[in-house]
Amino acid sequence: MRTPWSLSIIEYLKREEQEVLIGRRVRNMELQVLNSGEALLASIKLGKSHLCCAMAYAPGGGLQLKRMLEEGDRYVFFLSSPIGDMKVTLEVTDEEQQLLHYNCELTPAAPLFIPFWPRDVHVLDERGDGTVHVKQVGARSGVTFATMSRPELLCICYQQDLSMLGAYCEEIGVPAQNAVGGDWPEFGFSLPPTKEKPLPPDKQFVISDAYLLIDQQPVLQEFDLAREYLRAIARIYLHIARPETKMHDWPLIVKRSLLGLEHHHGCWNFVSRNFYLTPYVGDYSGAPEIMVQLAVLMPLHDYRKWSGEPLALIDSLEKGIGDFYDERLRTIIRWLPAAEDRLTGDEEQKKPRVMDAWYLHHPLLNLSRMAKMGNKSAERLFIGSLDYVIKVAHHFKYHWPVFYNVDTLEVIKAETAPGKGGEKDVAGIYAHIMLQAWELTGDKRYLREAEKAAITLTDFGFDMFYQANNTAFSAGAMLRLYKVTGKKRFLDLSYLCIANLFKNMRLWNCNYGHGKHYPTFFALYPLNDAPYTAVYEEQEGFAAIHDFLQQAEGVDIMPAVSLLLAEYVRFLIYRAAYYFPVMLPEEVLVPKPKAGELDKELWVAIEDLHDGFEQSGSVGQEVYGAGLAFGIVPRHYLKLPNETFTIFIDYPTTGFDAGKGRSVKFGVKGYKLLKCRLAIIKTSAAPLPEFKVRGSDQGLITGGLNSDGHLCFDVQGDQEITINWTKN
Repeated sequence: MRTPWSLSIIEYLKREEQEVLIGRRVRNMELQVLNSGEALLASIKLGKSHLCCAMAYAPGGGLQLKRMLEEGDRYVFFLSSPIGDMKVTLEVTDEEQQLLHYNCELTPAAPLFIPFWPRDVHVLDERGDGTVHVKQVGARSGVTFATMSRPELLCICYQQDLSMLGAYCEEIGVPAQNAVGGDWPEFGFSLPPTKEKPLPPDKQFVISDAYLLIDQQPVLQEFDLAREYLRAIARIYLHIARPETKMHDWPLIVKRSLLGLEHHHGCWNFVSRNFYLTPYVGDYSGAPEIMVQLAVLMPLHDYRKWSGEPLALIDSLEKGIGDFYDERLRTIIRWLPAAEDRLTGDEEQKKPRVMDAWYLHHPLLNLSRMAKMGNKSAERLFIGSLDYVIKVAHHFKYHWPVFYNVDTLEVIKAETAPGKGGEKDVAGIYAHIMLQAWELTGDKRYLREAEKAAITLTDFGFDMFYQANNTAFSAGAMLRLYKVTGKKRFLDLSYLCIANLFKNMRLWNCNYGHGKHYPTFFALYPLNDAPYTAVYEEQEGFAAIHDFLQQAEGVDIMPAVSLLLAEYVRFLIYRAAYYFPVMLPEEVLVPKPKAGELDKELWVAIEDLHDGFEQSGSVGQEVYGAGLAFGIVPRHYLKLPNETFTIFIDYPTTGFDAGKGRSVKFGVKGYKLLKCRLAIIKTSAAPLPEFKVRGSDQGLITGGLNSDGHLCFDVQGDQEITINWTKN
């Protein structure tokens, strides 16, 4: 099926007389730039395949070239048309990878409404077959990933850098959502339509900033799509505009978060003989949930281990965890049994004895993590629940529904939507739990269960993702299975999990509307169709990615995976501070959330950050997202005993060794072509000593003081760092 715009391009290219502006080869690619009068076309022939990108459109015709500049691999076209002047820049950004970049700027000739704009990538082979596997959903990355199966095998990755459209979206008041998509043979970018406000004349707007990567493949096997997608995203990532980051004082945020959690009455609910965390500040309705308690308790354990300080909050929370154990079923359950009569029933899952499939598994994962830290009560609850968990897995044949009855296992809601299946990635988090059980007990029954569940993930491809934290922890489980069994299928499944994560990322910055007040670059969405990013799923995804990279030590994982995961971590440490309402202007936040209340001075994060034209915090101030800071500090602040400074780094690290004397060593994850920030932070009034920072690849690295008095260095990824200092 083709649109008139595609048919007109095909018809134009059949003409004997064509206005050819450029003709050249880029490795195996034959590239021409032509002016059809209706569009400025980049014609791409690769083997037997023919694609065409409409870099600029002039609806109704009249597109004329005024002048052209050629600067090496960069071409600039100045065009006139009835709708206004256009400037198109085409770059062969990476000849080795056959990566093209084109940008179009429009200066309207009159107040201009654009009710429709055709997509820009057209596959012209009349008998060509292909499939679009990934397209933009909501405000996720402006990516289309497609494969051609005939006349030859090609992988095509298109990405629109939607950060560049900020001025356009701000002017017309329309977001850049669902702008990149389409189906074979026409896909790519369709400019968000103007609805109420026209573009003003005589002002220049970027209306497209696209990257196109085409990769010839001799064959595509079962898991090759995930690998190719990750490679393509990483290649393009090296070229797109990436915002600057800045440091936040996360140790201070920890202290403020602790103070708020301990003393704000809206964070606590008293039931029977114990206090329990509320899900949202001021939300006393319903029964306490075990997921809420453990989502905060686990990061608190991480922080206590790092700090060496006693935390009364841990003791308060642990007192009530055992009350979630159902002695009759011999398992922990979601809702506190003593308070099930408080459930409102206004939603499907808010009824007694109803279990959301992942709500059983994620608390068990946190209990197992605590058990491996030596917590015996957590170990008893974890081990004591395993037979029930296995029974449920066998009943559903490792394909879990959304909701079921904990007593009868009757399915209450089978699918997330008609034809979409249940919670598909639960098989991965179940495998993770089984691996934890195997490591704690040595019982190989659990290892066999992990393998059986993991294999079922093969069925889902790019549709595996149900919830971000589940999929992220699943990636780590698959990598662990690969290390234990040596079976390559599990390494492939780990990449498939990560590809599903990046299908739900946002690799652009919303710099319009309220989005101008907080960063959104490299955000992870919690669900396939969620309209906002959410703090809980991001904090858990962050922990899971750290776990994956630790597990990857000694494994030759894809460079693209190392690059992308380290960059997600780096940007989260910058972005995550803006989940706290105190970091946001008043107008960004809703006056009243759906659940509980919003205390703008409390250092507890809001659940939801929305697109720039929507207010945030509409769901509530999420107490179970309060573990955010407690998870960041232990992983990124490297403590040194008896010293007057600490070391901060915003990439994941491994093998931290304080050694003897005034020297430390550690490995830095990530990719050699990108850099992260390393800072030496004063923790007392004493002056900083003299430092020498060396990288195994960079050699001696020079640094400088920032405005906060921290000594900062730009450190390349994927190397070992050694820091030496002199005595004060």
